[in-house]
Amino acid sequence: MAVIEALSENSDDAGFIFAMCAHNFACVRPLAAFGNSQQRERWLPGLVEGSLIGAFAVTEPEAGSDAMGGKASAQSDGDSWRLSGAKAMITNAPEADLILVIAKTAQGRSFFASSGFLVPVGAPGFECGVSYEKPFMPSAPLGDLRLDGCQVGPEAMLGGAGAGGAVFSMAMAWERVCLHGLYLGQCRRALREAREYLASREQFGQRLIDLQAVGHALAEAATGLEAARSLLLRAATALDAESSDAAVLGDMAKVVVSRAALDVGLVCTRLQGGAGLFGSSAQRLVRDALPAQVFSGSNDVLLDNIARALDFAHRDQRVSAKGK
Repeated sequence: MAVIEALSENSDDAGFIFAMCAHNFACVRPLAAFGNSQQRERWLPGLVEGSLIGAFAVTEPEAGSDAMGGKASAQSDGDSWRLSGAKAMITNAPEADLILVIAKTAQGRSFFASSGFLVPVGAPGFECGVSYEKPFMPSAPLGDLRLDGCQVGPEAMLGGAGAGGAVFSMAMAWERVCLHGLYLGQCRRALREAREYLASREQFGQRLIDLQAVGHALAEAATGLEAARSLLLRAATALDAESSDAAVLGDMAKVVVSRAALDVGLVCTRLQGGAGLFGSSAQRLVRDALPAQVFSGSNDVLLDNIARALDFAHRDQRVSAKGK
């Protein structure tokens, strides 16, 4: 996470860093954790050195945050699997060499009803659409996939039948925490540039930064950023330690950081006036922070997850109290 934060603070190409995070945290990390020796030996060297690009495909046209509601399926066909369905808005898809696809291998919405498959681009029945033209993170390729009886061998299944829920959960846990270091760096960059501009520009006979209203706005933004960073670091520590509260802390951190990024971007854009609207880091931050409210699980859905986790914790406390 610290590396991602440092990269984004010193680079204005958030799209490249975002694509790198999708590659590392949603494809490489699950492959390293769930892959057998043959899968790791085949794919990890190229993915780690950068000669291969990875992607993670779970979102579908009719199933976004409702990941368990996906309809893409995999049917056993002798010694192979045939994948059918569509995936939508997949980061890196137009440039990827390997795509980790989540597909149903059983009926229903069970956590164990899906499986993960390592699908090489070019497999029979695999088709990728052109990259989206989008106003945010333009250098991060984003595209749709079509699986028309896409045939892969038994060696493509990751983690065994029914492991799709676990693969998905790991990918999202790492993406929600580590990827959002990107926004911490962007916020620092936007605040630094805004301070420099406000210190150099005079209005009403004094530097803009010396106006109390301006100073307070910067102070509020910086305070919110540090609070968000502290929570993200706590979530990263819990994730690394495999703590029982890692999932809910990751959800909380994702919500708080994505909100802070939008707040910091808007404040720094506003304080720079017209100059902030044209090519500033703050303007780019606003543009790039908007999708953070949605990807890796929308903030509204994550708030439901957090509420359920709090309720479960409360129930556990009541049960413990009764036991005493």
